[in-house]
Amino acid sequence: MSIRTGSRLEGKVAIVTGGGSGFGAAISKRFFEEGAKVIVGDINISGGEAVASQNPNNVFFQKMDVTKAADWKTVIDLAFDRFGRLDILVNNAGTTYRNKPTVEVTEEEWERVFNVNVRGIFLANKELMPRLIKQGQGGSMINISSTGASRPRPGLVWYNASKGAVSNATKGLAAEYGPHNIRVNTVCPLLSGTGLFSMFTGMEDTPENRAQFLGNVPLGRLTEPEDVANMCLYLASDEGKFINGAEMVIDGGKCI
Repeated sequence: MSIRTGSRLEGKVAIVTGGGSGFGAAISKRFFEEGAKVIVGDINISGGEAVASQNPNNVFFQKMDVTKAADWKTVIDLAFDRFGRLDILVNNAGTTYRNKPTVEVTEEEWERVFNVNVRGIFLANKELMPRLIKQGQGGSMINISSTGASRPRPGLVWYNASKGAVSNATKGLAAEYGPHNIRVNTVCPLLSGTGLFSMFTGMEDTPENRAQFLGNVPLGRLTEPEDVANMCLYLASDEGKFINGAEMVIDGGKCI
């Protein structure tokens, strides 16, 4: 039985950062299911290799730290050297700290959040855009932001601020590079996954606390990785060819 399920990304080449787990793994899988060649970039070697092993003919793992310029050059060179082109970059790699009073956030936590979440996209843009412009066939950059970018709440002030920077920069990049047919959009998910519930909410992950949180979500559940992957597929494919500078909120109606 074939792994492939469609051809919406046939002939396209994608890089997905943080592709070894969570949203990134789901995005990588959705992309190769639709015909893309995918380079999974991650500091998590075991996770990245596990994703790549699902389709070794079309998915390749490259160890990378998104805060290092040299790693960006390496992964983008790999795409062009191996496949002769690059069409899609998903800036999915991100980090946070545990929800807590803002005065308790350490300088190290602040620096890490902004280095990974904001500097990573800054470095990506510097390396990617000249290559896409030279290639002359347009492209799609998708930045994973958060509902916290537009609806910040207590306890994750600096994480939300970093995602606010991601969403704001995305709009500026969309305006700047749109004339080259390079589209830049954000996907803004709600909280996802049992392992992150306590980290993001600051509450113990109990049925009672989940019910309290989900009571404000009209569709009554957390975001699934597949929800984010499907939106990224749309933005990466030709179906989204006139979508630029948009914030695609994946939250079941939480932010209404």
